[in-house]
Order: sequence, then C-alpha cells, then structure tokens
Amino acid sequence: MAVRATVSRFPSDPDAQEASGLPWGVTVTPFATKDENGAAPVYGSDGHMLPRCENCYAYFNTYCELEQWAWTCSLCGSLNGLSSQAIARYTHPQSCAEMISSFIDLDLPLEGSEEETMQARPVYVAAVDLSSSEEFLELTRSALQAALEAVPSGALFGLATFSHKIGLYDVQGAIPVVKNVFIPSDTEDTLSLELEDVMPLSQFLAPVETFKENITSALETLRPTTSWERTAGAAQGLDGVLMGGRGFGLAMESLFNYLGSEYGNTFALARVFAFLSGPPDHGAGQLDTRRYGEQYASKGEDADRALLPEQTPFYKDLAAVAVQAGVCVDIFAITNEYTDLASLKFLSIESGGSLFLYSSTDDSTLPQDIYRMLSRPYAFNCIMRLRTSSEFKPGHSYGHFFPDPQYENVQHIICCDSYATYAYDFDFANAAGFARHTSEQPMLQIAFQYTVVVPPEELSSEGLGSVSRGKHSLKRRLRIRTLQFAAAQNINEVYDSVDPEAVLSVLVHKVILASLEQGVREGRMLLHDWLVILTAQYNEAFKLVQHNIGNSVTSQIDVEFLQCPQLQRLPRLVFALLRNPLLRFHEEGVHPDYRIYLQCLFSALEPSSLQRAVYPLLTSYSTPDKQAFPRHSLSRAALITSGSPIFLLDAFTTIIVFYSSTADPTLPFPPPQDCLLRTTINKMKQERSITPKLIFIRGGQDDATIFENYLIEEQDVDGSGLTSVMGFVSFLEEISQSVVEYMK
Repeated sequence: MAVRATVSRFPSDPDAQEASGLPWGVTVTPFATKDENGAAPVYGSDGHMLPRCENCYAYFNTYCELEQWAWTCSLCGSLNGLSSQAIARYTHPQSCAEMISSFIDLDLPLEGSEEETMQARPVYVAAVDLSSSEEFLELTRSALQAALEAVPSGALFGLATFSHKIGLYDVQGAIPVVKNVFIPSDTEDTLSLELEDVMPLSQFLAPVETFKENITSALETLRPTTSWERTAGAAQGLDGVLMGGRGFGLAMESLFNYLGSEYGNTFALARVFAFLSGPPDHGAGQLDTRRYGEQYASKGEDADRALLPEQTPFYKDLAAVAVQAGVCVDIFAITNEYTDLASLKFLSIESGGSLFLYSSTDDSTLPQDIYRMLSRPYAFNCIMRLRTSSEFKPGHSYGHFFPDPQYENVQHIICCDSYATYAYDFDFANAAGFARHTSEQPMLQIAFQYTVVVPPEELSSEGLGSVSRGKHSLKRRLRIRTLQFAAAQNINEVYDSVDPEAVLSVLVHKVILASLEQGVREGRMLLHDWLVILTAQYNEAFKLVQHNIGNSVTSQIDVEFLQCPQLQRLPRLVFALLRNPLLRFHEEGVHPDYRIYLQCLFSALEPSSLQRAVYPLLTSYSTPDKQAFPRHSLSRAALITSGSPIFLLDAFTTIIVFYSSTADPTLPFPPPQDCLLRTTINKMKQERSITPKLIFIRGGQDDATIFENYLIEEQDVDGSGLTSVMGFVSFLEEISQSVVEYMK
C-alpha cells in the first residue's frame, strides 16, 4: 500500500492551508505490494482479533500507547481496555505483526463452510462484436489467444458473440457448436429465451486446460455478420436508413443474468471482456451517436460540455446488475468512429473493470494489454476506509469506486490491481487546527479489506493439499497502514515538504470532475487560476512583492519558484496538462471518446505514471550504450543544444526512440537488443500497467511529426487556451501578468 501526501508537513490550521495555495490530501495505491519507500508489509494472522478503538473504531497500531490492561488510541486519544485474549497475545510482541510494524497485512476468517470457500474457480467470458470487420476479429483472436496463455490453471472460459443476435459457443464436444438467440430491435423488449435455456452454463464455461485447442478452433470460426444478415435482423430506421446490428446492451444484460446464477457457487468473480467495434445501435441500450454531429453545431452549444455526460443511465444501471452478479467488465473499444464512451464507461469502471480504446487495428497493443492485465494479481470485493486524527477529516474522495450507502468515508472497490490508485483531500474539523505546543501529531490510518483467489498449487505448499486438491480457495485479508505526519510551523516548511507528483494527481482528479460537471473550459480555468493563486501566495509568503501607494504591485513576480525547489516543477506540469488532449478543445481535433478514455486512465494512475503521461521524460544518449543527459525540457532548443545523436522520449502510453538527422550514420538503427537503451525501454515496459507503443524514428528520413508533437514547450498555447504563438516562456509571462492582476 503506497501512500503519498501532497505535503508531508501539514498546514497548521485553516488559515495556513488557505495561505499555502496547495491542495492538501493523499493518493493511495492500496493493493501495491510495497509502500512508497519500497518496504513490504508484515504479514500475520487473526485479523479479526485486532483490538479496535471503542470511540473512533481505528485499529490498534504501533503508534498507540500500550499499558498492562489498556491502550490509548493514536488517532483520537481514547483509553480502551484490552481483552484477556489480547493481553495474552501481547505478552509475545514479536509474534504480532501489529506490534512490529505500522504497515500490516492479516488473514481474516472466511464466512461460510469450508466447502463453499473452496469453490472459487476463476471465470472469464469473451463477448465479441460480430458487427465488425475481419481486421477487428483478427486482432480479437490474437488478444484472446494471449488471454488463454495468461489465465491461471483451473480457469473456466466462455465464448459469446453479439450482433443482432447473441451466440453462445459449446467447445466441449468434438467440434465447436454455436447456438443463437435473436436480439429484439425494440429498446423495451427482452430476449424470447433465457440464455440458460439456450445452453446450460456448465456447457458454456469450459475448463481452459482441457479445451484450449477447441477454444482456439472456435475463435477461428468467427466471421463478421454480412450486410444482408444485418438487414434481415435490423429495424427500419429513420428515413428508410437501416439501423441496428450491434445489440451490445441487451447482450451484456443477458450474460450477467446468465452468469449470476452461479455467483458464489462456481465462482467468486467472473471477468467479462467486451470487444466492441462501434456504438451499440440495436435493441436495449442503443446509443444515438448523431449528437456528435449535431449537438455542438446547434446554437451556442459547447461541444466540450455536451459530449462529456452520458446520454442514458442504461449502462450505469447495468454496472449495478454486473456487480450483483459478481461480474467485472473490461471494455476494449477498437474503433475510430464516435462510440459514446461517455455513456459506456460506467459499465467498466463501476464494475471494477478497465476501459481501453484503440483507434485502429494496425500496430494495436491489445494482445499485450490483455496478457499483462491477466498476468498480474488482483483483489476483489474490497472495502477501503480512511480515518484521521480528530483535528482534520477526509473531504472529497476520487477514483473508480463507489461510496458505501450507510457509512461515511467507506469505499467499495469491486476489483483492484496493484496499480489502481485513489485520492482523498482533507479539511480541518475546526478552526483551531493542530495545536502547536503538543506532542500529538496528525495521524492517518487506511484499512483495506480484500479477497484473493489462491490457486491449488499455493494451497498445497501451505499444507492444505489434501483438503483442496485441484480447487481454488478464497482468502480474505486486512491490510492496514498507519502514518504519522508533522504539522508545519510556518509556510516555508509546507512548501519544502511538497510532493509535486501527488499534487498533480489531486489536481487532475479535481480538473476531471470540473470538466464532467461544467465542461472542459471550466476545467482549464480552474487549473489556470489555481496556478495564479499558488504563485501569488508564494510571492506573498517570501515577501517578493511590495505594494506601492495606490496598491500597484512592483518588483519582479517570481513565477519559477526560485526560492523553493519543491515547487519548481509545478508550472511545467500545469502547462503540460493544459496542452494535454484531456483539456484541449473539441475544435482542436480532440475526439470526445479519446478524452473519456484519458479521464478513465488518468484517474486510476499512480502519481509517477501520471506525471509521465502529462509531462513526458526526454533523455539523451551519445551511443545506444551510453546515456548523455538524464532529463531535457520538451523543446527543440534542448535537442539542438545537447548535441546528442539519440533521444528517448517516454510519454507513458508511447515510447519514442529518435535519432537526430545529424547522428553518425554508423550508429546502429534501430538500437540492438543487448544495449543499455533497449534494457531501459524493457524496464519501462515491465513496470507499466498498460503496454506502451514503441516507435523508432530516424530524423531527416522518417516522418518525425509524432515526436515533435511532444515538444510542447515550443507549441502554440497560452494559459487561457486561446491558440496563439506562445510556448512555455510566454505562458509564464501570462501567469505573471495574471498574478499582478490578482494581487491588485
């Protein structure tokens, strides 16, 4: 569990918080195997016996004062009695995880009989769009072949297709058999037959180890539905135009109900991979994509505001159906047409899944992404609770989870991998803030309860082999992290303790929220104004500004934060975020689906990855085996002045190796597999949650546009988003003028 605070020394009171101009909060990556410093938790058992405070319900931890028969809560200061069991337990402190470390991970007993807990086979279902092209299906086949290699032993796999009909495959016979049921075109209608009546679930879900070849054969039989088939199954649309053919909504709903009958019996979590080649346009859940062409063209309509909200609650409601059925949905959209991901995204993010967008089938990283996703461990049915000491409290929470309907500051996460990150910001509980003359420090405790599937081979190594031969087991665990912070004595201490990457994370969440609620223009203004206010507060704090008579501001405004190294990266990060497609305007050519994809991606990234995605890292090499400079600004001037022949640009989703036009022609291109440059690239790829696209460019010979587009410090932008001939230097000048206006 990695936790990163925007400032490690907290502001002392609301006035100090206001004066700093900084967001105050934390990012949490709960299922990360180590903390932000690389330390692993101390593992233990009997999590249900861990003492809890009778007042605030915090868990006992190493910061609590322990007496012979009682303990004092480190969060609220209450005195609690110890049970005789706990007294006996703490006579041997070295055997208790909670006495050794403030970062612990404890086993919890599972509810239900042992036999029930053993029935936990991993279930995967592929739902493939046949209202598509042969290229789309070829890529989907490759992706599913990769998935079959990555799924754990003992997994069950089902193959379904959808168009104007749903197809269910039985791969357990000598040859694959498909059974179809038509999807009615009316949005109110349901299937004429339940899927269980079309094919029993036990026939549909096949053990991968036994039937891998048959599944592969079934994948080879997938063909796009022909135009005459679609015509026959489709409804007559407006003005005689044929509508329909992709009955995604009803297909998903039927699948969830189909799988839900075995939830808690055959499986504890089923994952559905939905491969989509365009917008749903048939039956329940169909989307009207004409709004892309019409709405922003109508009088005074703001496209950047109109295309961000969902047009129907259908998929949000469907996500709740998926959760009830124990299903997590990953959507893989492979399309360059408007698909309205603003409406579809809820089905994936609210069921614990991911949303992927690929604009073309060429050089798509889909097979690598799905392999990577299935190869890493994940937790499910997670509950996260954040508690604070009494002087402050959690404010907003951000991320792909849903709040508990009953308890405050409790979030439910359906499915969570080791990269998934969430954010919180803080408010003071009262005007007093943190007392200056006390030994009590600000405390934070995060409790994360989760379930993992343990394969049979791991169980046998734990000595449970005879009980669970060939069966998967569920394990419920409780991970707790208790952190102690310090309160800053003055504003300088707050500024010196800033974590720019954590600040960026919280800012991105706030800006995405503002964009969704009020439009992209509002999101940009929020970000721009935040930097202006921070710069003004910093200049005031360091007394860099004098006010003359008439209240005019004199002396030079410091917009580069020269007195405070920890703040110096922030103007560049804000500038880069304003240049990012996340906040660019529709008229600048940003596809609304791509913006939604970035919102979903950015709001789940841990801070270091997010910084890469917003402000790429540019490194130079003198040869493929020797690094020249570890970091350059993103400008052509930096390329020219460095004199290096080779540049490596890491933009998180894309990695580019660029050989300058003046590079020695004897330098090997592309770089050989065994060189330092390749080793660095491979390390980047391994550490990433998604597969970055790798591009090699030879300056002067290949088209270098894609590389030059990342040199944002040269490009035409200003803080207000009005396109003009402005780069980063001009942006700082504009911020400086805005600060003067603000301080008048």
